[in-house]
Amino acid sequence: MSVLLFNGIDRAPLVHLLERYGLELRLVAPQEVIPGSYWGEREAGLIGAQLYVRLDTPLHSILHEAAHYVCMSPERRAGLDTDAGGDHQEENAVCYLQILLAATLLPDGRSRMLRDMDTWGYTFRLGSAAAWFEQDAEDARLWLQDHGLIDAAGRPTYVCR
Repeated sequence: MSVLLFNGIDRAPLVHLLERYGLELRLVAPQEVIPGSYWGEREAGLIGAQLYVRLDTPLHSILHEAAHYVCMSPERRAGLDTDAGGDHQEENAVCYLQILLAATLLPDGRSRMLRDMDTWGYTFRLGSAAAWFEQDAEDARLWLQDHGLIDAAGRPTYVCR
């Protein structure tokens, strides 16, 4: 199964979601290099509050980079260019948040995001994104809650750290 791409979703809800966090979605022409892409190829890029994508950019990549923007400190966000940085705890929180955000965009967003993360090659010690999310992600959930990025019910608050 292939991963869900930007050109396979309704863009309006995604644009609205990103705007709630102060991010601007910037579409790059097909085959052009994506500015600010850490992984290159078709993966999303971040420079400041600009999130760069192409039509062939995977949704998991878009939401992962958006979640990095949300989770990083204001100081890091101010100088953001390509490498979001952060520690292991923050990276786990980013993965958790991207799953929550996917659930706000698509009826099957959570399950689709978990499958796409596995397809891309995210690695979790329990063997899959779903097993991690359901059984081993309490630290990520608490990190997000402690930083005010999700509420006590686990819903995004739509504010940046």
